[in-house]
Order: sequence, then C-alpha cells, then structure tokens
Amino acid sequence: MKQLKRYFLFSVLLFSLFCNAQNRKADSLVLILPKAKNDIDKVQLLNTIADEYKSTDPKLMLLYGNQALQLASKIKFKTAQGNALLNLGNANILLGNYPEALRYFSKAQTIFESALEDTNSDTITIKNGLARAYGSLGVVFSEQSYYAKALQFHLKALKIYEEIHDLNKCARIYNNIGVVYKSQGEDFKALKYFIKCLKTQEKIGDDTVGITTTNIGTIYLKQKNYSKALEYFTKAKNLFQKYPNQRGLGELYNNIGLYNIGQHQYKEAFESYHKAIELFNSIEEKFGLADTYYSLGDLYFIQGDWKNALLNTNKSLVLAKELNVLEQVQIAEKRLSEIYEKLKLPEEALVHFKQYNTAKDSINANENVRNSVRAEMNFEFEKKEALQKKEQEKREVIYNEEAKRHHQQILFVILFILLVFGMVFLIYNRMQLKKNLTLQKELAEYEQKALHLQMNPHFVFNCLGSISSFIVQNGTDSAIKYLSKFSKLMRLTLEYSKESLIPIDKEIESLQNYLELEQLRFNNKFNFSIFKSKEIEDDMALPPLLLQPFVENAIIHGVIPKKELGTISIRFEIHNESLLCTVQDNGIGFQQSKALKVNSVVAHKSMALDITQKRLEMIESVTSQKTSVTMEEIKNNSGDILGTKATLILPIQYIKQQ
Repeated sequence: MKQLKRYFLFSVLLFSLFCNAQNRKADSLVLILPKAKNDIDKVQLLNTIADEYKSTDPKLMLLYGNQALQLASKIKFKTAQGNALLNLGNANILLGNYPEALRYFSKAQTIFESALEDTNSDTITIKNGLARAYGSLGVVFSEQSYYAKALQFHLKALKIYEEIHDLNKCARIYNNIGVVYKSQGEDFKALKYFIKCLKTQEKIGDDTVGITTTNIGTIYLKQKNYSKALEYFTKAKNLFQKYPNQRGLGELYNNIGLYNIGQHQYKEAFESYHKAIELFNSIEEKFGLADTYYSLGDLYFIQGDWKNALLNTNKSLVLAKELNVLEQVQIAEKRLSEIYEKLKLPEEALVHFKQYNTAKDSINANENVRNSVRAEMNFEFEKKEALQKKEQEKREVIYNEEAKRHHQQILFVILFILLVFGMVFLIYNRMQLKKNLTLQKELAEYEQKALHLQMNPHFVFNCLGSISSFIVQNGTDSAIKYLSKFSKLMRLTLEYSKESLIPIDKEIESLQNYLELEQLRFNNKFNFSIFKSKEIEDDMALPPLLLQPFVENAIIHGVIPKKELGTISIRFEIHNESLLCTVQDNGIGFQQSKALKVNSVVAHKSMALDITQKRLEMIESVTSQKTSVTMEEIKNNSGDILGTKATLILPIQYIKQQ
C-alpha cells in the first residue's frame, strides 16, 4: 500500500509538470538553432529546446536552460529570463536537487512579478509565466511535505489561470491541490479538487482524464465506499480505451485488484494483478511491476499460499533494490520475514528481519537528511521572501513620494477641467430644461387633441341618437345597457387621458368597452377579439387612447360598409424587444372607403394619423427609442382586398418608470 501511495504521487506530479517529449523534435530544433535571425528568436528557441528535453535528458535541459538564461539576461528579455529559470528549476527537480529547484523557481517568480509592473509587456504571457512559477513552487513544497506553503502557491497559480481562462492549467492545479490534501489525509477536500479537475478535463477533452478518474476511485476505495470506487474504476477503464495509456491502465488494474480483495473476490483480484503485470511488462515499467508483485504476494499471503507469496514478494524485492526504492525494500523484507516464519524457517526469517531493520534505518537516515535540507530550504526561502517584502515596501514608499509630487499639478488641471465642465453642463442643463418644458407643453396639447378625437361631438351625437332609438324600438332595458356602457367608456377615457402611461390591461379594458358599445350600436354587425401575449408583464404600459382612432376607423370605414359579418382583431405582442400593437379588420379596405366617402374619410384618417405621429415623436424624445405606425391593405394572391391592418411599434415602458 505504501508503494501504491508513492506511485499515485508520482503519476500526479508527472501530470502536473512534464509532458511526453520526443528526442527527435528536440534534436531537430538544435539543428536550426544556428539559423536564428536575432537574439530574441535564439533565446526563445533555446528555451523551447530545454523544455523538449525535460522528460528525456535533464542534463541537456540544464545546458540549454543556462544558455537561454545568459542570453536573456544580456538582452534584458524578462519573459525569456523567467522561462529559462523555470526550465532550470524543472531540470533540478528531475535530478532530485530540490534546494536548487526552489532557488530557480523563486527567481522566476521575482522576474515575472517585476515584468508584470511594466505596462508595455504582454500581460497574458507574463501572467502565465508567473502562474507557472507559483505552481512549480507549490510542487517543490509539496514534495518536501511543506503542505501549507504548497497549498498557498497552488492557490496563487489557480487564481491567475482562472483569470486568464486557461482551463488546461486549471485542471493541473486542481489536481495538485488534491494531491496536497490527500498527502495530509484530508480525503474529502482532496476528492473535491479531483472532481473539479475531472470535470474540467472532460470539458476540454484532456487525454489524462483516465488517471484523474482512477485517483478519485482510490479515494472512495480508501473510504470503503466500494460502489463509488467501482463506478469510477469502470469509468476510468472506458477512458483508457478512448485515450490509451498503458502505465495508467496498469495502475488502474492494481487498484481494481485492491477493490476485489475488499469484496473478497480473490479470483477476480488475481486476474486484475496479472493484467497489470502484462501491461507493465509491455512498457518495461519497473515501478509498477514492483508494486504489483508485492500486491500479488500479499494476496497469496492472505490465502495461506506461502510458496507463491514468497515467489512474488521476492520479485518485488529484486525490482525495488534495482530501482533503489527503500520504502518498497522495507515492506518486502518485512513480508519475507513473515512468510519464512509461516514456513517454519526461523533462520531465513531472521535474516530478512535484519534486512528490514537495515532498510528502515536507511529510510530514517534519508528522512533526517531530507528534513535538514527542507529546513535549510525553508529558511532560505523565508529569508528571500522577507527581503522581497522589504524591497516591495521600499518601492511603494518611493512610488508614493513620486505620486505626491504629481498631485498638485494634476489638481490644478482637474479644477480647471471641472470648471469648464461645470459651465458647459449648466448651459446644457438649461437648454434641456427649456426643451423638456416645450415637450411637456406639446404633449399636453396632443393629449387633449387625442381626447377630442376619441370623444368628438359627432360620436356623442350618434350615441345619444342610438339611445333614443333603443328607447323607441327596443325598450328601456337596451337603452339603459347602452347608456351604461357609454358612461363607463366616457369615465375611463377622461380618467386615462390624465396619465402619460397606463397599464396595457387598462387600455384593453377601454377598447373592450368601446367595441361592445359599437356592437350594440350597429346591431352586432361585427365580432371582435383582443389578444395579449404571455410575454407582456403586468406593469408594462403604453400611452392612453393610442389605439382607439385605428379601432374606430376599422369599424366605421372598414367593417360597417361591408355586407357580410365583420371581424376586428387587436393584438398586443413583444417583438424584437419592442411592443407590437396591431388592429386588423376584414373590411372593404381604405382605398374603397376613400372612394365611397372622400371628404369625411380623408379628413378623419389624416387627423388620427397626424395626432398619433406627433404622440409617437413625443415618445421617442422621452425614451430615446424608435417608434413607427403603418397602415396597409391586406390582399390575397389574386389581389382581392381582405381588409386593413394598422401596426404600431412602441418602446417597452413600465408604470414604475413614470
């Protein structure tokens, strides 16, 4: 299990820092290096070559990284300096020299932070470099078990990557933060970040998504949540089929073997471990083989098969010694001692127990050395941070002093600008006030004209004549009904004419009363319908009595002259973020109506359209939005008149805006 933990961290750190590179590509770049046109191209090429060697030859990475650093320093190319320092830090990580790696990453951090202050620099490139420096520092501190510092720098890197929307790098940092929390035993926090990493990888189609999915499964397995562990292991298996990765798939089978043991599925566990061995052998992955052979020996040990337990544990021990992995040597020697005890071979058991103690002492000695190096690293880093903080404070003091010297000069300029602006604003405000007063006066006049148009004496005379006719022909009941609707319409008209805006529902109520009154007047010569879209909110409004002239035209000059039953349709809808009002009839059309009654029709229609147009201009001046009114005859394919349609397009307004 300890070897499993080592491999887990190994796979994650590889995922975080290094990509698969090909010597062929690096060598081809070396060949074109002498052809670089200038120092800028050359230093960028040197950095690219160094980066290509990171997974194959860290010494060459150091060589080309140092050349890039020298040239970048010479031409004072900060971004290239920072990238060279990052390459040198990565090379030292590969060589196991963490103090040197920390030193280079710290220098890169300083370079990118200072470059970020230069407003002429490529901000995105510098932020990306700074985030890489933060992330690299986080990896070094994580490897040295200084988890608080590791988390601090990973979160700094994550903030920048999220700011520049680099989802690929965000996924890596989520993963690294998960590693830090897992190393601290905080599995729930680790799980949270691994799942964030997984979702991001799935979004961008990252080909390492199978490794992350496996890692999530191992946490559920550790928590003995076997159903969730199996769910993620199955998902990881499918992902490795889509994105082949022999090492990752081998590690997955190792974890599936552990799951099988937890479920007492020993036959399936054997099958999983043998699949892992086959995969690791195919790529000569000795780390994975050492882990798998130990796990297989552990399974035989559980079942009391001492012979096969001895065979597989010995294979694990040989590989661990070859790789110089002391932790694996330690647990293998201890297990061999236990097996020989079961075989009643105390002398062999004692030999391996002594070798177990020797490996344990070596690990403790290495850990002491590591602790000493870690303490030295942390001391140097804290010292550097303290110096940087003082330097930053010094720069801030200088900056503040320089700022004070400019304040007085700027103050006089600002006062002068404010004075000029104030005078311009005062003149403009007076002009606007005068304009608004004029507009309000015109609006009041047009509202009165619209009111007169709606309730003109001719209309009142006709209504009173109809009431008289109802009394003679139909009796008092019909006359009373007509008179009631007439009085209600007059009351609503007078009430709404005082307001600049009324709810659409109120306008519909007024039109409903008016149309019902006209139906009574003309003995149900027409039917009507009023439609309001569901998109229209309750507090949406329009100017009062705006549609009534068009409705009156539709009745008097459209459907009444027609022999058949007429229909009038009124619609209120939202279209292209505007209020669309239409009045449509199936009457004779305005051209024929004009021919029948030239004088009255032209005068009436022109007056209605003129007043409405003026009101629309007032609306445009208030809302700064376009309005329009159109009237068109509706014709079929043969050119026959089917009716008339009036369309008003108004800005969307609300009662609360008044």
